[in-house]
Amino acid sequence: MRPFKLSIQYSLALLLAIFFCSYTLNAQSKKEVAVWKQLFNGKDLTGWKHVGGGSRFVEDGLLASKGGMGLLYWTGGKLGNCVIKVVYKMQKFNSNAGVFIRVPVEPKEEWMPVFYGYEVQIDNHPETSNEDEYHISGTLYALTKPLAKPGKPGPEWNTLEITLDGPRTIVFLNGEKVTDYTEGDPTPKRQFDFEPYPGIRPNEGYLGLQNHGDEDVVYFKEVAVKPLFKKASK
Repeated sequence: MRPFKLSIQYSLALLLAIFFCSYTLNAQSKKEVAVWKQLFNGKDLTGWKHVGGGSRFVEDGLLASKGGMGLLYWTGGKLGNCVIKVVYKMQKFNSNAGVFIRVPVEPKEEWMPVFYGYEVQIDNHPETSNEDEYHISGTLYALTKPLAKPGKPGPEWNTLEITLDGPRTIVFLNGEKVTDYTEGDPTPKRQFDFEPYPGIRPNEGYLGLQNHGDEDVVYFKEVAVKPLFKKASK
């Protein structure tokens, strides 16, 4: 009878171990799925609205565009204390667009976000438009210089991760830090009438994707957000 009792005890212990491992793995899996909230469903423009010139539309599971200049913005409310992931590719070797953050009010036209929000620039070669390093992929357009230049030309995919940590904005492009800016840091003087006005931006704001014209098409295949639970470290 002793071997039989030992066998039962061993079986119960084994079943409990299997159950515990299964429960842990399922919990971890659910946690991973819940981390990123997909704002673009790959099928249609649910949750998004377009203002300004041109249009954005879904083509082969991607956000494509025609004409411009315009802005497709997320209507789900303001975003702050979060990480925003944007996966994009340029149609040509180099194309121009931008990801808008910290837009203070819901956009009704395309220029207010330019002037009063921040544009995380998408443009690998600013010299082609006689501009400088303040206008290159991963920078805050016209406000910050790049810490690195890891942007990939079309048609390769690029991944932006934009952290909104209170008044601090951190931008990684393809795993390299390009921007680390805190409200109040010095910025250059405004040079052109199409550049943003100086001033403090809000900790929370609307998110938008720019379409810049038929000669500057940028495709987006993923736009996602997750809450920031821990202060970003330098």
